[in-house]
Amino acid sequence: MAQSIQVLLDALPNLLLGATVTLQLTAITVLLGMVFGSLIGILRLSPSPLLRFLTRCYVDFLRGTPLLVQIFMIYFGLPALARGLGFTFTLNQWAAAVIALTLNSSAYIAEIVRGGIQSIELGQREAAESLGLGSVQTMRYVIFPQALRRIIPPLGNEFITLLKDTSLVAVIGFEELFRRGQLIVAQNFRAFEIYFAVALIYLVLTLISSQAFSYLERSMNPIERSRQQPAAAIPD
Repeated sequence: MAQSIQVLLDALPNLLLGATVTLQLTAITVLLGMVFGSLIGILRLSPSPLLRFLTRCYVDFLRGTPLLVQIFMIYFGLPALARGLGFTFTLNQWAAAVIALTLNSSAYIAEIVRGGIQSIELGQREAAESLGLGSVQTMRYVIFPQALRRIIPPLGNEFITLLKDTSLVAVIGFEELFRRGQLIVAQNFRAFEIYFAVALIYLVLTLISSQAFSYLERSMNPIERSRQQPAAAIPD
């Protein structure tokens, strides 16, 4: 028992460093995924049949294929394709991981954004148009702020899913939390203790993320905010 604890204490600094890299990778890819996903989600509602078809193909392909295959396509496939076309092109592990995870998360976020926008009652859009607002202004000032409150819970789920999926980029040698655990096990052969510690760190990260999104959801809920405010004094 004492030996196992010592193994964990020795590995902890390296694992925490890997956890920091995992958080950075997750935050960057979710941020980029939100930008691309929001754009694709809005284009999914475009009146143009061609745009709807192209964005539907994009979403279906990335949601319907394994993330692991997408990582291999980008890290190994794109340089091979470039060489076949006579170009010299390479990707390091960091760039390949960010691109693969961003593309994958953007497809899921696009559907979340599309669902959030479509959940807003049609009367809201009609009322905004009757006040003279254009389509962009209606989306910016009326539809999207309301939709944002509704998409926070599924966005939280997507963040937590992506946080765990970052472990897949270990297959291309990117040293995030899981990969660092693999390297430590290769040195000390204490697989159970190390992978247990890796699992615990993932659990802590997901619990903290879940609580953060729950707080964000409550803070953006006007009913919840009104309950938290003290009741106004009734004048005599």
